[in-house]
Amino acid sequence: MLEDRSDSPAAPELRVEVRGLRPEDFDAVVTIDERNVGRRREEFFRIKLAENLAAAGIRVSLAAEVDGVLVGFLLARVFYGEFGRTEPSAALDTLAVYPNLHGLGIGHALLAQLRLNLSALGVASIQTEVSWDDQPLLAFFHREGFRPAPRLALDLEVARP
Repeated sequence: MLEDRSDSPAAPELRVEVRGLRPEDFDAVVTIDERNVGRRREEFFRIKLAENLAAAGIRVSLAAEVDGVLVGFLLARVFYGEFGRTEPSAALDTLAVYPNLHGLGIGHALLAQLRLNLSALGVASIQTEVSWDDQPLLAFFHREGFRPAPRLALDLEVARP
């Protein structure tokens, strides 16, 4: 695995290569997610990757590599009309980078490529959800240009019989 460069005062510029996510990335995706959230979510990613990789056209689910090692990924979907809107939009489901490599531009590289890919599809906006308590992730999205949406997300707990 790559050495931890995140706390180095003069961290070297990483050469990040972004490509489409592939089925063989499954184990690395699950490992990166586990390192970030603290538990393995294999079934969740088995379903998500199957959905994302089945879509034809320009890739909107991406992988980031450094020195040939998968170090980050994102899963996104394109909607052609959602909640009464007719213009295409994208939903960013998951973005993750190995924790010891946070702050080195890997997430930025993934989002930059996603923007290019979505622009080619005529998609004008990306939506995502972030826990209010996850200040580092909120700060990252703020730096990337995300702003609070002018709509309110509502939840309703479904009672169990």
